[in-house]
Amino acid sequence: MNTNDKLINDLAPQKFGKLGVIWTSTLIVIIIIGIIAYIDQVIKGQVVTNMRDYALWGIYISNFVFFVATSFVGSVTVAILRLTNNTWRTPLVRIAEIITLAAIAMAGITIMLDMGRPDRLIYLFIYARLQSPITWDVIIIPSFLVISFLLLYFPLLPDLAILKDHFKEKNPVLSKWYGKLSLNWRGSDKQKALQAKSIKIIALMIIPLSLILQTIDAWLFSTTYRIGWDSTNFGGYFIAGAFVAGLGALVTIIYIVRRVYKLEDYITEFHFDKIGKLLVLACLTYLYFNINEYLLPAYTASVDEATHLNTLFSGSYAIPFWTVTIGGIILPIIILLFKKGRKPLPMFIIGLIVVLSSWWKRYIIVTPTLLHPFLPIQGVPESWRHYFPSLHEWAITTATLAMALLIITLLVRFLPIIPIQRTADEQELLKTTKTIEP
Repeated sequence: MNTNDKLINDLAPQKFGKLGVIWTSTLIVIIIIGIIAYIDQVIKGQVVTNMRDYALWGIYISNFVFFVATSFVGSVTVAILRLTNNTWRTPLVRIAEIITLAAIAMAGITIMLDMGRPDRLIYLFIYARLQSPITWDVIIIPSFLVISFLLLYFPLLPDLAILKDHFKEKNPVLSKWYGKLSLNWRGSDKQKALQAKSIKIIALMIIPLSLILQTIDAWLFSTTYRIGWDSTNFGGYFIAGAFVAGLGALVTIIYIVRRVYKLEDYITEFHFDKIGKLLVLACLTYLYFNINEYLLPAYTASVDEATHLNTLFSGSYAIPFWTVTIGGIILPIIILLFKKGRKPLPMFIIGLIVVLSSWWKRYIIVTPTLLHPFLPIQGVPESWRHYFPSLHEWAITTATLAMALLIITLLVRFLPIIPIQRTADEQELLKTTKTIEP
C-alpha cells in the first residue's frame, strides 16, 4: 500500500461502531422527547414554561445566544487561519467548519422555539422594521448560515472526488452521492484556481459577518435600556465571549474525534498546544471585558444597578456567577499558560469546562436582569419573582443541544474529518523539502 492509499484509508469516513450507534440513538431519543414537549407547548401555550411577564426571556434565549457564540469558531479558527496561511490549521479547520454550521443552524431553530405563535414567523419578514435589531438578526442569521455552508463545502470538493473513487467498489451508492456532490471535480489548474479564489472570498466575507452577528446579538439586549444590559461594552463583550465558547467547543470535539477515529498521527500534541495558546488569548480578552462589564460599574453603580450586581456577586446568582467566572475564564488561563496544561487530555477537560461555563454564562446574562424590571414587582404571584426552567423548557433545550451534536455526528460520519487532498499535498511538500535539504 502506497502512502496516498494509506492516507485515504486513514482519513476516509468510517462506519459507526457499537458505541457510535448507541450515541446516535440516544441523541435521536432526546430529540424526540424534545419534539413531544414542544408540540405540547404549542398546543397549551407557554404556560407550560416558567416564563412570565417579567422573565419573558428564559432558557431558550440564553441557549440561542450560546449557539450564536459557538458559531464564531468558524471565523476565528477557519477564516483567519486560512487567510494567514497557517499550515498547522489543516487537521482542525473542517471540524471547526462543521461546528459552525451545526451551531448557527440550531441558533435559527432555537429562536423560533421562544415564539408563542410560531405560525406568525412570516410576520418577521412581512412587517420587518429596519430600526429593530430583531430584523437585523433575521437577516444576518440566514446569511451567516449560507456562508458557513459554502466555507465547509467548497474546500470539500477534491475530497469528495477522492471518496467517489475510494467507495466505487465498497459502496456504490455512497460513491454515487460523493460523485454528485463533487460537482465534476477533476483537479485541473482552472478548477483549483477558481476554488482557491472562492474560498478566499468566502473567508473574507465570514469574518465581518461573524462580528456583525455577535454585535447584533449584543444590541438585542443593550437597546432595551435594562439594568445589566445597558452597556456600550456589550458588543465587544459578546465577541470576546464567543471567541472563548467557540474554541472550547472546538477543543472538546477535536479530542473526541481524535480518539474515536484514532487520528493521533494527524491531530498531534502540537495542534493542541497551538489551539491552547489561542484559547488562553481568548480567555484573557474575555477576562478584560468581564472586568469592564462588572468590576468598574461596581464603583459608580446607581441604586438599581447596585442591586443587580449584588445579586450576581453575593446574592441568589452568586454561586453560578463565580463558578463560570473562575471555572470558565480564570482557571483555563492559569492551566493553559503551562505547556503541560496544553496536552490533549488537560485540554479536553478545560474545553469541556469552558463549554459548560459558556452555556451557563448566557443563562446568567439573560435571567437576573429580567428579574429587575423598570418598575417594582408588586401585586403578582410569588412565583413570578423568580425563574427556573420548567421540564418542558429543559426537554426542548436539551433536544436542541442533542440536535447540534447529531448534525456534527452525521457530518463527521460521512465527510472526511481531515482534508485528504490538502494533507497529501502538504506531505508531498514535506518529502520534497527533506529531499533537497543538504
